Amino acid sequence: MRVATLNTWGPRGDWDSRRASMRRELARIDADVLTLQETVLTDDLDQVEQILPAGYHVAQQTDRESGGRGVPPGQGISTASRWPFGEVIELDLHVTDRTGDFACAALVTEILAPQPLGRLWVANHFPDYQLDHERERVLQGAVVAEALERLVEEKPGHVIVAGDMDADPWSDSLRFWTGRHVVGELSVCYRSAVEAVHGLRPAETYLPQNPFQADPDWPFRAIDHVLVRCGAAGPTLLARSCRRAFDTGPSTVSDHYGLVVDYEAAPATAPLDH
Repeated sequence: MRVATLNTWGPRGDWDSRRASMRRELARIDADVLTLQETVLTDDLDQVEQILPAGYHVAQQTDRESGGRGVPPGQGISTASRWPFGEVIELDLHVTDRTGDFACAALVTEILAPQPLGRLWVANHFPDYQLDHERERVLQGAVVAEALERLVEEKPGHVIVAGDMDADPWSDSLRFWTGRHVVGELSVCYRSAVEAVHGLRPAETYLPQNPFQADPDWPFRAIDHVLVRCGAAGPTLLARSCRRAFDTGPSTVSDHYGLVVDYEAAPATAPLDH
């Protein structure tokens, strides 16, 4: 199974040119599951429809941004899958009054993949982006993780969390996801695809050398992540490859680079029925 994540940067810049490049690159990558952030959905524009090749099922966030201050109206998150969806759950991540009108959310989709994979729970996680909002990102991560624990207890399956998580591997929020930090009485352990394949070398996806980057020295640079939930014997899916994407020449289509991960079911993991 191939999983890809990309912050699409909405329709900013030369959208016609970026749209064509994005569509070509998405067709070339040929992912089975895609988590996309900063997609725009309005009466006049369905950005995902314009960039996805044929053959995908799509789930869209409904509570989207109203726009303003450089943010296009209808901005939010979207998940695409080659396989059909079961449940689709939208988690509100307005955990403090500091989140404001930002469309912070997690879109959790139950994906009914064929065997040997079986059920997948995929959380497209888009927490607060503000540099001083790590407290919010920690609380938001706990909301999503707790919801995923309830879902997987009721309907077992693999669990993937992916997206523009706006924090690097050393942050409290990412250390929480990877089992190195406790939030209240909650602890979980997810395996980072980057760390599984490349060790402790982070995959920097938000860099000033990106031609679309407007922030000259954003402190957090490895901020896009793909993680899989661990069972008793480690991750239930093994990352066999993990690479940065949308990061060279005409394939650069956003102010973020993306990630592409190839997974296979761990040998000790029994097939998970729908």
